[in-house]
Amino acid sequence: MLLALRLAMQTTPYPYVWQYLPLVLQILAALAMAVGMVAASFFIGKHKNSRTKSGTYECGMEPVGDARGRFSVRFYMVAMLFILFDVEAVFMLPWAVIFKQLPHLTGSRMFGFWEMLVYLGFVAVGLFYVWKKGILNWSNDKGDL
Repeated sequence: MLLALRLAMQTTPYPYVWQYLPLVLQILAALAMAVGMVAASFFIGKHKNSRTKSGTYECGMEPVGDARGRFSVRFYMVAMLFILFDVEAVFMLPWAVIFKQLPHLTGSRMFGFWEMLVYLGFVAVGLFYVWKKGILNWSNDKGDL
């Protein structure tokens, strides 16, 4: 075993950690670009403070009323549902990419298909539950009026 380890170490010309060098360089380049853009904006941009610049900006309109108004819980429920179905798409993409190779990987011709069908069934049951609960029906929501 020690001999196999020595042979493996002799065949790799560089240490294993060096494989992360491109990733580290990309992160450093992204950080350098971000810092460079902020610094350029600071040095090149105009810095005149005025009453208009210091005022609140809300979609091009003067803000009216208290900004700390209560939101309906429905808003947060829809946000969580969006995340749930967004994650569903993230799970489906790698499956779709290797779908044709799944029979060779699993040993069964239809395993990948039935696996995704069960997954989509769970998602459909969740969507049906949310639909029947009325979370997607905004016309019934009077909580934020």
